[in-house]
Amino acid sequence: MSFAFVPGWLAAALAAAAGAYLVLLATLFVAQRQILFRPDRTPPQLARIAEPALLARGLAAVRLSTADGLDLLAWFLPPAGNGPVVLYLHGNAGHIGHRGARLQHFAAIGWGALLVEYRGYGGNPGSPDEAGLAMDAAAGLAALTRRGFAAGRIVVWGESLGSGLATALAARHDVGAVVLETPYTSIAALARQRYPFAPVDLLLRDRFDSLVHMPAIRAPVLVAIGGRDPVVPPAMGRALHAAAAGPAELWEAAEGGHNDLLDYGLMAAAQAFVRRHLPPG
Repeated sequence: MSFAFVPGWLAAALAAAAGAYLVLLATLFVAQRQILFRPDRTPPQLARIAEPALLARGLAAVRLSTADGLDLLAWFLPPAGNGPVVLYLHGNAGHIGHRGARLQHFAAIGWGALLVEYRGYGGNPGSPDEAGLAMDAAAGLAALTRRGFAAGRIVVWGESLGSGLATALAARHDVGAVVLETPYTSIAALARQRYPFAPVDLLLRDRFDSLVHMPAIRAPVLVAIGGRDPVVPPAMGRALHAAAAGPAELWEAAEGGHNDLLDYGLMAAAQAFVRRHLPPG
């Protein structure tokens, strides 16, 4: 049988399929940041979560200045005494107002926290991308340093997307400890699993390659994963833990998902972890 001749209808069908595939790839390329970043652009209302006890502890809205000249909103809760202070880098959806319960958890154990709001989120100027969010995280760390917090008192906590920012930041700066909540090895690795038909490595703009940064982190790292996480495979967190060059612990909630690890005891685990590795305040 000769394959030299391809019927016209088949050639047309193949051309249509190839065209549709290219359109799909073009759509993914153009829309990739809308897929990755899901900001709530409305300004969060501190008054809605500011219970009297938090206000009494000094919870307030503050401003951060980034290296590229943006003025960003953040929420700051001072620690009790010489307790640790968390640089909190949230996930890809919503804004810091959706993380208000975290402040109550931190306050209950005497920790302080700076909840960094990203560019393009929560009424902030700019548009999110990896380089920009990295500057936002760095601005948060610089703000804590200016407030007089020693590096050894700062706990960098990255939630989901924020775990990529946390690893990159801790790889470049001295901090006291790092908590990675439901972390991924890289956005590229996640995208390959979600879009196996696409040449992800050619299309992806924002990679958040945590696996590359892990060996450079010298601070103690707690990797927290949910055994039933439907968003990030738990194996990615285990791979990050294995890649750590410094002290590292793996905490897993066997029945936990992606957004509910606090319900399974993550706060107590993080507190115990910090007590083991940070000097007492």
